[in-house]
Amino acid sequence: METLQTTKMTMSANNTAATTRYHNNFLKEVEAYVEDGQWVKMCMQCGVCAGSCPLGPHWEHTPQKIFMMIRAGKRDEVLKSDSMWMCTSCYNCMARCPRKLPITHIMHGLASYAHQVGLAREKQSTRLFSVQFWNNCVKTGRLNELKLTMGLYFKDGLMAGIKQAWVMRDIGRNMMLAQRLNPFELFGGHRCKGQSGITAMLKKAREIEHQNQHPTS
Repeated sequence: METLQTTKMTMSANNTAATTRYHNNFLKEVEAYVEDGQWVKMCMQCGVCAGSCPLGPHWEHTPQKIFMMIRAGKRDEVLKSDSMWMCTSCYNCMARCPRKLPITHIMHGLASYAHQVGLAREKQSTRLFSVQFWNNCVKTGRLNELKLTMGLYFKDGLMAGIKQAWVMRDIGRNMMLAQRLNPFELFGGHRCKGQSGITAMLKKAREIEHQNQHPTS
């Protein structure tokens, strides 16, 4: 609980710092903080990305609309949107974009940034999966399928977790038969060799990310 509160406080501080620095110029904020954000201003609003996306009809805001909203300074509407989390990384949009914009990268970058500043929807399922997947992997350097599954099933409480486990029982049995799910993983699980090196690598990556986002600090 203390870690969660600390994370929320950090997100709030990051959000305050970003809004103070950029005021109403959301485009500059995206260019500075979001992966490949400098490409947003190159969008010519043709709509090919929306037409190419297999989930296009289900987007709250299609990619070209997101880009238009960024340039219009609609910060909260964009970062609180469900849209970026809908991207499945099929890369159809990038393959067909007339200007070859890295749309998939920008969508994931916006999702990551929305989470970083604490504006992403807390109950968004893709966000919940992403956070649990990341926290699961960084501890040992590899995925613990059992702990990830339990974290997702029981996030809404004990009874909800039991019901979901029962619904997925056939898939769980098949995963155990395929040796992809081991009940003993609950007590530790496999770890990558050189775990200290993985920890150091992630620490360095965070330092580089911080330097890129705060060049004068």
